[in-house]
Amino acid sequence: MAAVMLQGCGSDVGKSVLVAGLCRLFVNRGLTVRPFKPQNMSNNAAVTADGGEIGRAQALQALACRTPATVHMNPVLLKPQSERGAQLVVRGRVVGNRNAREHQARKAELLQVVIESFQHLSAEADLVLVEGAGSPAELNLRAGDIANMGFARAAEMPVVLIGDIDRGHVIASLVGAKAVLDPADAAMVQGFLINKFRGDPALFDGGRKAIAERTGWRDLGLVPWLDAAGRLPAEDAVALQKRTAARPGARVRIAVLKMPRIANFDDLDPLRQEADVAVEFIAAGTPLPADADLVVLPGSKATLADLAFLRAQGWDIDLSAHVRRGGRVLGICGGYQMLGRRISDPGGIEGPPGEAPGLGLLDLDTVLEGDKVLQPVRGHGPRGGEFRGYEMHIGRTIGPGLAHPFLSVDGEGPHGAIAANGRVAGAYIHGLFEAGGLRRELIEDLGAMSAGHDHAAITDAALDEIAEVLARTVDIAALRRIAGLK
Repeated sequence: MAAVMLQGCGSDVGKSVLVAGLCRLFVNRGLTVRPFKPQNMSNNAAVTADGGEIGRAQALQALACRTPATVHMNPVLLKPQSERGAQLVVRGRVVGNRNAREHQARKAELLQVVIESFQHLSAEADLVLVEGAGSPAELNLRAGDIANMGFARAAEMPVVLIGDIDRGHVIASLVGAKAVLDPADAAMVQGFLINKFRGDPALFDGGRKAIAERTGWRDLGLVPWLDAAGRLPAEDAVALQKRTAARPGARVRIAVLKMPRIANFDDLDPLRQEADVAVEFIAAGTPLPADADLVVLPGSKATLADLAFLRAQGWDIDLSAHVRRGGRVLGICGGYQMLGRRISDPGGIEGPPGEAPGLGLLDLDTVLEGDKVLQPVRGHGPRGGEFRGYEMHIGRTIGPGLAHPFLSVDGEGPHGAIAANGRVAGAYIHGLFEAGGLRRELIEDLGAMSAGHDHAAITDAALDEIAEVLARTVDIAALRRIAGLK
């Protein structure tokens, strides 16, 4: 078995994209490859073929490997619900909630789970590409670590450390990591990569040499800024800052409420690829644009808390005015629940127990209770446009509004609700716009034209493009030797 772990000098240095690109590169060269991330923290998740949930990045990496996603690819997932607490998902299933201090004290308990999942993947692959989380140089988190060096040491895993030159101080990041790491941890690092470079690569030759001399680690390459990464689904809310640019000349403007616990915002990515559509995430302190054609309430990991935030911003008033002007509203998952009359969380599933009035735009009530629904779905929209996606939610929604369903799910029938005026709708389904049919319906209803493409083809082409760039800029032969490939 061959394996290598890509760790980073911080969050958002490009670990997920580089692992995905390397997965596709090695698969295209005939190897059976599996992705793995011991512990992830993200509210962007995906449903697996074996009926669980994992971080969105690992689902993308499975796609890069051309293999179905499984819960073993991300055995520990933390889904933040507050500033200090998160839902704990182990091998795809919710096992409870933990605050940050409790998880830090107890995370070592999960090491055996992580090792067993890694061994499961190793048994079926020629190569396992492992992604770390955050940075191994966060010494305050080292005790009991299962995400970076704790896992690497337990699995006897060689490590490649990634520095992000786009954010600056990349020499200090890599050399500083070597300086502060425990010597035994530092010994696991076999090389480094510089990511997100712009300009003439020769201008950084001296910098690469300085890093190699000061760390003793092998220079594995300088990866340029990957434009194709912008066509991949994002996992972290950090990426939202890169998804808010206006598109001059677009005929349709879609405003998305950017709430603190926003989840699965990659649902909107297919719309962003449409030439006639501008998708804008509306930040706190900003009113809804009066000229928005559609306002989207996205998924949420803490529905009641995000609903309170929405009201604190005055967006409830803006939404009412938007509907009176003839504008449209779409709620997805938690956003769908917010559109109803009332939301109750009697058991404190997503935070402190409580209830609150909804926005009253759909004649529905939701109680957060029962088992979490995790399943892929297919179906069609009001005018027959096809969709494929997945359900990932806790909650039972009832009320007269269900008599006017928004969608039809294959094998299940009516789903979601649409108001009598036809301008407010909601559903529990993520990924509605991945296939071209329902997306075309929506865009045409808003007065524009859709390219009608299947978004999966865009993602697949982006993975191939990234793999080709990595083949030119990374020392793949050295990486193979580090991983133990013959």
